Amino acid sequence: MSLPFIVPEAARIAIFRNSISSSTFQNIGSSALFCAIMLSANALAADGPLTLARAQRLAVARSHQISAQDDAVTASQEIAVAAGQLPDPVLKTAIENVPVNGAHAYSLTSEPMTMRRIGLSQDITSSDKRRLRAERYVREADKSLAEKNRMIAEIERNTALAWLDRYYAEAMAAVIAELGLQSRNEMQAADGAYRAGRGNQADVFAARSAIALFDDRASEIDLRVRNTKIMLARWIGETAQQPLADGPAIDVIPLDPLKLETQLAQHPQILVLSRLEDLASTEAQLADADRSADWSVEVAYQQRGPAYANMFSVGVSIALQWDQKNRQDRQLRSKLALVAQVMDEREEALRAIVAETRGMIDEWQNKRERVARYRTELVPYAGERTGAVLAAYRGGKSSLADVLAARRNEIDVRLQALQLEADTARLWAQLKFLFPTEQSARHIPSQGPAMLTKDAK
Repeated sequence: MSLPFIVPEAARIAIFRNSISSSTFQNIGSSALFCAIMLSANALAADGPLTLARAQRLAVARSHQISAQDDAVTASQEIAVAAGQLPDPVLKTAIENVPVNGAHAYSLTSEPMTMRRIGLSQDITSSDKRRLRAERYVREADKSLAEKNRMIAEIERNTALAWLDRYYAEAMAAVIAELGLQSRNEMQAADGAYRAGRGNQADVFAARSAIALFDDRASEIDLRVRNTKIMLARWIGETAQQPLADGPAIDVIPLDPLKLETQLAQHPQILVLSRLEDLASTEAQLADADRSADWSVEVAYQQRGPAYANMFSVGVSIALQWDQKNRQDRQLRSKLALVAQVMDEREEALRAIVAETRGMIDEWQNKRERVARYRTELVPYAGERTGAVLAAYRGGKSSLADVLAARRNEIDVRLQALQLEADTARLWAQLKFLFPTEQSARHIPSQGPAMLTKDAK
């Protein structure tokens, strides 16, 4: 990203070194500390600059949210297969009709009704119900995949915002260091002129006051830089300490205002609601299938005493839905109402996202116009004013106070320009990363759960 009012990387390094040699280094008075700082900076630079795309890849790779969603998908895929199977058969054993009094009390062979019984029962669930039960978990896996998709987009977006915050904080620090160094040189010149009898003490005090203000602003922006590194480290770890590469171009977004509703219909949040709708629809189909009762079959073998014949039994049982209108029918209506609820929520969410996105696009376009105005007019004018006042001061036609005032105005304008571009970049990131990047989207499987439906059948 080419920014006329941002100091290039090489210049920023030079300013950093000059500022250390002229202020911090003089105050500390230790060459060992200076060498340690420069060695640390060189070590970080050896790994190469940290690009925005690389930071996003690192953030996605180290996210526990993504691995948690993968686990949720696996859990749903596994249970989908199990849900499509028949229930386990039940083995039954019993001793029936044992007398407890009389001459044959507790005898297992004397009473003709006494039997040792072993049997096997099996609940029979229709293939449609088993298919729908399996499909219900397939839809759950689809929802988990959609949530993973949404999380990837959020992680990439938040990482981009953190990266851009640090980028512009460091750009502001470079501007303050550059202009502060110039003001420090002017202070030294004013002090020399005063000692030589060519200046006045008021100029010296004014210059020192300006330097103190620059140092204060430098401390403020230094805290901001450290905080942005902390926030970036939240997403990518210690790599956040590496120098940043050049910023991305923020004048293009992957959205067409004329096709916004169509494009945002694939928004990750909308896709999550769509998967919830599919899940609710499957549960409604399952509730409808439950209006047909399951049944079970049982076979048993009964052994009696040696004087009596053994027996074989077979039986069938079925649930009696004697109050279907108040049980199964109401369950079905409940599930259908949930389907309608999710549909309404999805439509309302789409309207909200479209309106919010359209507003962000308008604001982004407006800020781009303002950034262009700062680049072509306000920042150059402020620099030319400072140069003119400085030339007049050197010619004896202006005071040092005028120079310092012009310098303060220039830094204010340049910082305002940077803050405006930072705000524009944040809007760009929010619009650019509404969806996962293509590279991250490749890691989201789309066919696995669908295959489970065939297995479940």
